Amino acid sequence: TEEEVSDSKRAALEAIKNGNFHLISVSVELMRDTDKDVIFEAIRRHGTVLVFASEDLRADKGMVLEAVKHRGSELSYASERLKSDEDVVLQAVKQDGFALRFAEEAVRATRHVALEAVRQCGLALEFASNELRADKGVVLEAVRSHGHALQYASQDLQADKDVVLEAVAKGCNAFKYADEELRSSKAVALEAVRLQGGSLAFVSEKLRADRDVVLAAVSQDGAMLTHASNELRGDRDIVLEAVKNDGYALGF
Repeated sequence: TEEEVSDSKRAALEAIKNGNFHLISVSVELMRDTDKDVIFEAIRRHGTVLVFASEDLRADKGMVLEAVKHRGSELSYASERLKSDEDVVLQAVKQDGFALRFAEEAVRATRHVALEAVRQCGLALEFASNELRADKGVVLEAVRSHGHALQYASQDLQADKDVVLEAVAKGCNAFKYADEELRSSKAVALEAVRLQGGSLAFVSEKLRADRDVVLAAVSQDGAMLTHASNELRGDRDIVLEAVKNDGYALGF
């Protein structure tokens, strides 16, 4: 009856207001085909109930926009049409860059959408189109957000000194994703270990036996003595420099 529906609606809205997720999910499931207001209120307050909505509501742009504004990953429950809608996807990736993975291919190839995604989370570069992973501007934004995004860049950009050093500045392990030629370049290796001493672990074997490179690395991070060649681990000046930065370096 109309009165029963009204009571159910009041109960649902009260559950939503109080944040009782079990009751929210039950209420939304029961009313998903009958009351858009309940679904919208649940999404507005919690942003996590699109999974319970009917197909019609998952295809409702206003409803989905409200959901992804709170939680970008809600894009996964949107209709296929809305996963192709730039407005919806853009709102989702602004909240969670990883939401890009739920977008349709054409949108993942849209530059301004991908830029928003990688600015929010650099690792979202994984879900951009191949063309955009070869776009220096997009990749630079990604590695500035998260150095390990370098692993998803094109081979050409993994060999680009500017991109690689931007990535290294955000995390020493990023250097392992650099092109082998760069990791074998003394000039580049010196810049990398000065930014992050841990980059020494990923330079060529020859450079781990290079006094200048190793000294620069242990000056930044004494623990990197462990990655030096056997000969340099016995070099008095290098050991002293390492110990100055990390007293435990003697154990290496």
